[in-house]
Amino acid sequence: MTTIKFKKSFQKLKTYCEAEDFKGWDPYDGMNSKIFQALPLKHWDLARLAWIQGFKRSPINFRKVLLVPKQHNSKGIALFLLGYCRLYQAALNGKKDFGTQAELLEHIKYITQLLLDMKAEGYSGACWGYNFDWQARRLFLFKKNTPTVVATAFAVEALVESYKITQDPKVLEVIKSSADFVLKDLSRTPHKDGFLFSYSIKDGNNTVINASLLGAKILSFVYHYTKEESYKNLAATAVDTACQLQNEDGSWIYGLLPIQSWIDSFHTGFNLDAIETYQQQTGDKTFQKYIDKGWKYYVDNFFEADGKPKYYHNKTYPIDIHCPAQVIVTASKLSQFKNQEDLLEKTLDWTVNNMQSKKGYFYYQVKKGMSSKIPYMRWSNAFMFNAMAHFYLEA
Repeated sequence: MTTIKFKKSFQKLKTYCEAEDFKGWDPYDGMNSKIFQALPLKHWDLARLAWIQGFKRSPINFRKVLLVPKQHNSKGIALFLLGYCRLYQAALNGKKDFGTQAELLEHIKYITQLLLDMKAEGYSGACWGYNFDWQARRLFLFKKNTPTVVATAFAVEALVESYKITQDPKVLEVIKSSADFVLKDLSRTPHKDGFLFSYSIKDGNNTVINASLLGAKILSFVYHYTKEESYKNLAATAVDTACQLQNEDGSWIYGLLPIQSWIDSFHTGFNLDAIETYQQQTGDKTFQKYIDKGWKYYVDNFFEADGKPKYYHNKTYPIDIHCPAQVIVTASKLSQFKNQEDLLEKTLDWTVNNMQSKKGYFYYQVKKGMSSKIPYMRWSNAFMFNAMAHFYLEA
């Protein structure tokens, strides 16, 4: 991918996202429909599930017609904040194609405050949820703003990067308090000699490997600032449990339930990122062999020769925008960018050619049949914004 092509692509994305004030639709926001909320169907679990899945799976966007508003999403805002922090680092290094230090600092302060204002209230520590009700199968309903370890981990990492730049003490206090959310509000599912942190405060997704690792990731960040040994020890136990669940070939299944036995690209990236974060924040390099094995599996099994990203280890479609985005971020975290620069350039070039609109935004998924070209802000554009900012800093 040429430098000119990259800069043009990223600038179009940046312009689009800023013009929208980082608000947008989401694959799972169907229940935000004002029409659905006015219907008695909202009280029936099967109807809720069908409504959400209909919105998620349809390549046609019915959100305007059915009155689904564009909104901020905490995970999306965190990803934008991470991206702007990377652009600020690039500006410090003299790379100012996407803003000067002063201009980028204004964005960082604005988005940091957005993220702080979205914090869920009434829990043991700082935490974040999503801006929509979410029905997962028939097992459980997450009401909007129900905190999850996923949204919280992304928010905490973004605030850590913001704090490094702004040195705002109120941001540091929020970061520190997030440990109490992990320790007191998340449940733990025993597994062998360790445990897995739950996905949320509600039961339902209690055995998801990447979610548990994100709990460890939060504790690792807080340990870095507090040196509270109990945080490090709990994080180490969760990381060790996840590493014991790694397959011999370096892969991970998504979770321990029978219906969670798939192996996919971007959750592999999340796992590697979280384990490496633990090592960087604590200085404990115990788990390097698992990272090495997992990284090799990642780059060997989830990309085709032309850089086309695959969703699953044994199946390409649907090609989800998370797949090309996450490998760039994970490569950066693992200090593997230069070693895999050819793959990353090919993958990004394929993504820009096949998944970016002329308007600047990126598509949700490419399928064998009719692809979904809906401009989801959190799922598609925030992920690619963060990835491209990483790419710009590293290249």
